[in-house]
Order: sequence, then structure tokens, then C-alpha cells
Amino acid sequence: MSEMDDLAAFAVLIEAGSFTLAAQQLGCSKGQLSKRISLLESRFSVVLLQRTTRRLSLTAAGAALLPQAQALLVQVERARQALARLKDDVSGPVRMTVPVSLGETFFEGLLMEFARTYPDVQIELELNNGYRDLTRDGFDLAIRSDAAIDERLVARPLLAWHEMTCASPAYLEHYGEPATPQVLAEHRCLLNSHYSGREEWLYHQQHELLRVRVSGPFASNHYSLLKKAALAGAGIARLPSYLLHEELADGRLRWVLRDYQTRRMPMYLVHPYQGGLPKRTQVLADYLIDWFKRSGEALDRLQR
Repeated sequence: MSEMDDLAAFAVLIEAGSFTLAAQQLGCSKGQLSKRISLLESRFSVVLLQRTTRRLSLTAAGAALLPQAQALLVQVERARQALARLKDDVSGPVRMTVPVSLGETFFEGLLMEFARTYPDVQIELELNNGYRDLTRDGFDLAIRSDAAIDERLVARPLLAWHEMTCASPAYLEHYGEPATPQVLAEHRCLLNSHYSGREEWLYHQQHELLRVRVSGPFASNHYSLLKKAALAGAGIARLPSYLLHEELADGRLRWVLRDYQTRRMPMYLVHPYQGGLPKRTQVLADYLIDWFKRSGEALDRLQR
């Protein structure tokens, strides 16, 4: 324990009037408390207390030190109250980093909706596909895949997505709709250059793994660009399910090879491990969890 801790313990002891009550308030044993007072006396080379079986009385040195110890307790309590007010205050900045495609798809409308409910929370949103150290870089929240979770972070499930094979009606009318994954080898496919194996697309059906070699006129590491190319009729793309709500609903893109599954990938809302989030961060985290739950339910209805 530090000297300040021992001074605070001294003030608590005098206020409680007994070692038994003070030890209960401090969450330690009577022996531990007695040792702390003895260390304080040794540190200052004075006797602070006259101890009898019935009562405690202050020496002159103890009486001189007590106001300073009590003032320290008051400062500690004021600091605790200030932090409590900060934690409960639904205002102030929240810094967040999310993958580019996810941020471009959802966050403009989502955060505008959030701002109507919590107008005093200022959100700074970074779109970044790279790894960010939340503590070092000063971020309150992030969205991560399970591969990026580490033990320093608290992770809450946000959504599970999978890549959907899709194309525009115009492309399918011109080139035909593939009935099986193997037929993709004959089509113009839009490739994701973020993946080293971008020319091999994997599918599952009834526990069978299918590997298909594909090629095409365009590749990008950006899902949004691949979606634009698919909408323009440039080819068949594999896009995250979370990117396709509007396009599937209004028919601008059609989901092909529906009977063949692709790997489902979870994403998490994460924050640095700490005792409790500030209220402004907590309400945003809860809002995101609820929003993506409702969004996932809407997409599930489209896929039935």
C-alpha cells in the first residue's frame, strides 16, 4: 500500500472509532489495518494513537495529521464522483474503427439515426481494413472478425455474414445463369484481390467441398467497387450478405447458386477490457448490437 492509502486508512479508522469497523469498511483484516497504522507511524517517526481495549485516542501528532488525512479522503471521494458523472454522462466523443465496406454500407444512415436519439454524442468513425491497436491508437470501439480478436479486448457478437454469388439481371440474360459452381469457369467473374486465392471459389453442398477456378475482367480489394461492377453488368461477384439488402430487395442484383453454401464469418463489436464503459460508449455499443440484429433478421427474410 502507498503512503496515501495508509493516510486514508488512518482517517477511516478515526471516523469509525474502532479497528473492527474500520477494517470492515476498508475490506481488510484488523491485523492488516493495525500493520498499516504502524507503518505510517514508523514512516513519520511519531506515535499517532493511544490504544486501549475500549477506545482509541489521538496523540498530539495524530491530531495534527488527522485533518490532512481527512482532506485526502474528501479529494478521493470527489474524484470518484467526478468519474461517476463522466461515466453516466451521455455526451462527448466516441472513436470507432470499422472495415471499409461495412462503414460505407451502413454507417451513414445508422449514425444519423443514432444522432437523433443521442445528439450530444460525437462519433469519430474511421474506415480501415487494417489492424488498429485500440488502446495505443485511442479507439473506444471497433468491429473485427474473429481472427483479429485478442485477449486484451472484450468481444460481443455483432453479425454473421457469408459471401453471396450474385449478378445483375442484364448480365444473366446475356450470359445465362450458372446452375452449378463448375459452370462459373465459363463466366466473367469479378475477383477480390484482397485474397491470395482469389481465382479459386469454394462452395459446400451436402458436406461436399467444391473448388472452382474462375477468371474475369476486373479485380479489386474493395467490396464496394466489386458491387458497382456487378450492378453495371460486368460479371458475377461474390459479395458479403450485409452489402446486398437493397439490391436484392429491389431486384438490381440476383442471388445465384442459392443451393450452394459459402463459409459463414462472424464479426464482433470489440472494446478494450476495462471495468465499465463510459455511458456514451455503452449506449452506442448497445445501439449497434440491436441495429445489426434487426438488419440480420431483415436479410434472413430476403433469403428465404
